[in-house]
Amino acid sequence: MSAEIRFNNLGLTLPPVSAPVGNYTSAVQVGNLMYISGKAPSPVDGVMPKGKLGQRYSTADGVGFAHSACLEVLAVLKEKLGSLDKVVQVVDLHGSINAVPEFEQHAEVLDGASDLLSAVFGPAGAHVRSVIGVSSLRNGVPLTIKVIVEVRE
Repeated sequence: MSAEIRFNNLGLTLPPVSAPVGNYTSAVQVGNLMYISGKAPSPVDGVMPKGKLGQRYSTADGVGFAHSACLEVLAVLKEKLGSLDKVVQVVDLHGSINAVPEFEQHAEVLDGASDLLSAVFGPAGAHVRSVIGVSSLRNGVPLTIKVIVEVRE
């Protein structure tokens, strides 16, 4: 089954692609690899989430934020490639979690993105990943993710 069909079967909607917040681009393709810049969760009821996991937000909130940020990544891929079906393999997922020092559920939070990639791309959604806790992120967002995918021409 194609990624586009899987995505549609999940009943999800891609958000509008957010503009970069600095002097960079949302994606760069080098050969058959597409590098997607760090994406934060989409606004909730028009307000950008701001705060730390383990303080303002729970682990479950973080899972939702990772899912939301991953939808942003998929929106960039769709815009750049024209179709999610041009993704051959999700290669790498990296997450930065804005958390209090005592927070330890980083991997569980990033599953919100990993699970979505697996659901959309099937076996091609299997990827390596890393996740780190940080003391702050741009504009106080609770997390960012960045992704590298292999694409077909």
